[in-house]
Amino acid sequence: MAATILGALIAASVAIALLAPLGVTHAAPVYLLAVVAVGMRCGTIPAVVTSVAAFLAYDFLFVQPLYTFTISSPEEWLNLLLLLAVAVAIGRLVALQAEHAEEVAQRAREAQALFGISRALAETRTVEEAAPMVLERLAAATAMDRIWFGLGATPAEERAITDTAPGQPLPVPAWQVVLQHSPGDEPARWVRVHVAAAMVRRKADRATVHRVRVEASGETIGSVWALRAREEREPDRAETRILSAAADQLGQAIVRDRADLERTNAEIARRSEALKTALLDSVSHDLRTPLATIRAAAGSMLDESVAWTAQDQREAFQAIDSEAERMGRLIRNLLDLSRIEGGALKPELEPTDLDDLVPQVARRACAATTKHVLVELPDSLPPVLADQLYLSQVLANLLENAIRHGGETIRVRASDRPDGLVEISVEDDGPGVPKAALPHLFEKFYQAGPPGEGKRRGMGIGMTVVEGLTRAMGGEVSASRSELGGLRVDVRLRSAPIPEDSATGEDAKPTAMGISAMPGGTGAEP
Repeated sequence: MAATILGALIAASVAIALLAPLGVTHAAPVYLLAVVAVGMRCGTIPAVVTSVAAFLAYDFLFVQPLYTFTISSPEEWLNLLLLLAVAVAIGRLVALQAEHAEEVAQRAREAQALFGISRALAETRTVEEAAPMVLERLAAATAMDRIWFGLGATPAEERAITDTAPGQPLPVPAWQVVLQHSPGDEPARWVRVHVAAAMVRRKADRATVHRVRVEASGETIGSVWALRAREEREPDRAETRILSAAADQLGQAIVRDRADLERTNAEIARRSEALKTALLDSVSHDLRTPLATIRAAAGSMLDESVAWTAQDQREAFQAIDSEAERMGRLIRNLLDLSRIEGGALKPELEPTDLDDLVPQVARRACAATTKHVLVELPDSLPPVLADQLYLSQVLANLLENAIRHGGETIRVRASDRPDGLVEISVEDDGPGVPKAALPHLFEKFYQAGPPGEGKRRGMGIGMTVVEGLTRAMGGEVSASRSELGGLRVDVRLRSAPIPEDSATGEDAKPTAMGISAMPGGTGAEP
């Protein structure tokens, strides 16, 4: 600062000396330029010092008698006093203007830094996700060597969330500087606090640790820590405001995350309770119906007052068997669903011939319905890599769904795709499902039956089991609109490699097979 004042005065004196040969006799205002330069660069007090020094320098160098501080002319007294007054006023005004400009620039930097921090917090889902970006902007705005953010009620309990210098050990200084908030509108101030934990013998840290508490609703929930070399300056007002505002925003973001988590947990609990209720309701209904049928049939057969013919007994036994199979399928679906959700499915993949498996499953599905099931299997269809039990369950669920919700005709087809997959399609000519329901068809407890079926359409887990078992076998499943007008579900599985010496000719499978259910039994159409 002294060098700046001296340089400005020397430059102004040289300029006045150069103007003298040109006949300029009153060049004292040139010193005002020196006052303006010092005021803009250094502030009010240096500007006033420069004004007084300019007054003395002009008196000493350019007022008769020269090189003394004696003034003989009253006119010169007036000029010098006016020079001093104007210089002090101009210096003060220029310094204030410079300080105002610097304050505006600081505010702009603060606003930009805080906007970046607010944007990072707004564009991310959680504070932990936003913290690295926030600390990076904070370190750049406050010129800190290192910043980290911890969550905990006390420094000893804090867990570091993120750090601008990851991997480096956290410092343990003998003292730290804590930002203390003052009551009212008073600015916050830094207070040095000794740390008892730092009494452990170790090499002293050559840096100052600054701590800004992160608070919300009067509760301390963490801290923003900043590290700066000890020989450097303390944070100025602008840096202090940025650190304090960033800590406040982090605190509010943490409160927001907690509220979001509470709402999410409440919604999960509500949905879980609703799903549990729906599951128990559906299970009790679906179990109660076959049990009632079985009990009624068995009770009637035990009634000695009723004369049963052989045909009546056969039909009663078939009803008991059908309802028992229905109960077994329901229980298998529940068990499969629990294994799917628990990740406990371990399929035993082996080459499986569809020409043997598909007709068997179709015949079982036709046992309790009068609907027509058409099976179309092309010649030279390769076997698939599948678990036979899982694939049987997949086809049984799809056929049961088609029989329950579809029309009078259900078609099962298979084709060999160019990508090495074998596609098995189950479709019907029923009303189908709305297009908007197709993406949700395999969701748990989702029911997309057509209007008019009544409230109870099953548990809504059959298609979920289909997807889970198919994916466990390394395949994929999708739903679309059928060419017959109803729903079409495609199951795609990997084809199994065929040995080169495998037999052909006599082993060729038929092109198509029609399987239909007749009242009281099953039959096959050529």
